[in-house]
Amino acid sequence: MRILVTNDDGILAPGILPLAQAMTEHGDVTVIAPDSEYSGAGAAIGAIWEQTPHVTRHELDGIDSAWAVNGPPALAVMYARLGAFGEPFDLVVSGINPGANVGRSVYHSGTVGACLSGRNGGWSGVAVSQAASGWGVEGQAWEETVKLQKWHTAAAVAGAFVGGFVADPPTDVVIANINVPNLEVGDLRGWSIAEVGQLPPRAMSKAVLVARPDEPDEFDVDVSWGDPIDLPDHTDGGAIERGRVSVTYLTRLQAEHRSDLGAAESALDRLIP
Repeated sequence: MRILVTNDDGILAPGILPLAQAMTEHGDVTVIAPDSEYSGAGAAIGAIWEQTPHVTRHELDGIDSAWAVNGPPALAVMYARLGAFGEPFDLVVSGINPGANVGRSVYHSGTVGACLSGRNGGWSGVAVSQAASGWGVEGQAWEETVKLQKWHTAAAVAGAFVGGFVADPPTDVVIANINVPNLEVGDLRGWSIAEVGQLPPRAMSKAVLVARPDEPDEFDVDVSWGDPIDLPDHTDGGAIERGRVSVTYLTRLQAEHRSDLGAAESALDRLIP
């Protein structure tokens, strides 16, 4: 089992090493992560025709092979799919992200985006995030809260899940988005399979343009943060609020027939007889 470990916070971020070390119990681990912060990058690969692809070898405790890529995590995984780091991988494990990736933050998460990039090559993925104590919004955490993260708990949860996954792998490609409360393992209140909710536990609520006095065409964006939201129990954010590990299986993009879009389809018929 070849396991690619990545993240969206950069190869020097504190959450990636405990995750990579936990994965060594289940296979041969290679870390391929961004060389800097790429939170919120989603599955972006960037304008690769305008940049020089570059990787740097790193030394990580207990990890045989580690590389930093000058681009977002989805690009790092894409390079791996193209064979830059040897034989194909069997599994992408991404994280540990400080701040839960639940609700609408799933759509923007670079942690999740790395796994989606792997799925393009037929690789399953496990995205691992951990709620931030006190203040965590839209899948991110402030610097002072990162110091409070109980990385060992999220690493243990990821290790248990991946251990079971490796022992009895699914027949189809699977992306699992795992979110872990920032608690000791013994204080977790269980786990549940959850739906992606509409909102994260605390969301950005408003953005206002603020003019710069000496630069009439330049504006700063003042973002306001909402209050904590009580989310439904069956959602990923609701599980985290109640101290439970949330496991959400993300499906591939899938077309569906819509009977309520007849007017739009008729407009296309008129344009394209």
